[in-house]
Amino acid sequence: MRKFKDRTRVVGDFRPEEYDKFRDLLFGRLERRLKRWDADQVELELSLKERDTPSQKTVLECWISGAPRFVGTSKEEDIDKAVVEVRDDVWRQVDRHVTRQEASRAR
Repeated sequence: MRKFKDRTRVVGDFRPEEYDKFRDLLFGRLERRLKRWDADQVELELSLKERDTPSQKTVLECWISGAPRFVGTSKEEDIDKAVVEVRDDVWRQVDRHVTRQEASRAR
């Protein structure tokens, strides 16, 4: 069985030796929210653009089969904090989506 961590691409200005560290930061809370789907239905991409510049931007995109695309962004300079921010942003978006889905089924 594939795990969500295995389905996460780390791209952009991240260094290869950082990939596992930042994948690890993404999961836990986010993985618990995503586990309602099979890992093969979920793709994630973490990117860092313009590292160490005033316009640095961290982005987490999440594609789930049958759902809209979820995107979290951060301009936080500290990359660890930025990854946590985008993770929590995507978690909130997925949570709202799940809550709406459940509410519409309850009607």
